[in-house]
Amino acid sequence: MTDLNLQEIHDFMIEVAQQAADRITSATPTTGAAGNKKNSVDLVTETDQAVEKLISTALSTKYPSFSFMGEETYKPGDKLTDAPTFILDPIDGTTNFVHRHPTVAISLGLSLSRKPTIGIILNPFTSTLYSAITGQGSFLNRTTRLPLTPPTPLTTLNTCLVAVEWGSNRSGNDFAVASRTFAKLAAAKEDGGAMVHGIRSFGSAALNLCAVACGWVDVYWEAGCWAWDVCAGWVILEEAGGIVADANPGNWSPRIEERRYLAVRGGSGQKDIVEELWALVEGRFEVGV
Repeated sequence: MTDLNLQEIHDFMIEVAQQAADRITSATPTTGAAGNKKNSVDLVTETDQAVEKLISTALSTKYPSFSFMGEETYKPGDKLTDAPTFILDPIDGTTNFVHRHPTVAISLGLSLSRKPTIGIILNPFTSTLYSAITGQGSFLNRTTRLPLTPPTPLTTLNTCLVAVEWGSNRSGNDFAVASRTFAKLAAAKEDGGAMVHGIRSFGSAALNLCAVACGWVDVYWEAGCWAWDVCAGWVILEEAGGIVADANPGNWSPRIEERRYLAVRGGSGQKDIVEELWALVEGRFEVGV
């Protein structure tokens, strides 16, 4: 599909996201009949479903030959293919949305040959737009190139601000791995920890990745995300000079749908930071294996 006009697709994706933003900001958030997908913290609202329908309809009308993968219409067993595929999380940060916390994003990506190629992330409450096309850089509000300032070298984790998320799985092996590793990240050096500057949880994988792309956060580590959580942010981060490795130690080239991610901002020393964090991981995540 080398004849695709990526700029045209990018611009249309922004247009559709901006149309959908009005639906989110005007909504009264309630789980209503939609309720919980898995447990009391895995929420879906009627607005999630309505926004996905609005965006998917517009995309399929304009690009009928493209595939589509969305959080609210995904079915177990659905697989990402090499075909051009729009990948959408209509409201990344649904829990924030329900609590009227404004850290919410429409996360809309395009994958080609299963590689993140276009990324559009829009916070409808702040009108903040992050966007990128592979090979063309990433931008804040279409005009300010990311990262926002020249990246300083990455030295050790104890100089880093790190983003993590608790996720919706709160039991079993993967919850234990995450909990133990969070403790190691925060713990003092003399107790075998990294003593990072701080740990942040924004409640949105997409906006975590954008924070790393901007240079506001140095590292983001999480397992349990889905392709729709990370596709758009992945290309925005990489075009800002960042990298994505596996949250489990040893894999430098995770797949978009592999569900385990370690993102590091631009700047020299990325490899050392990844390896230092991998050395702290207490066990191995089973999700995505």
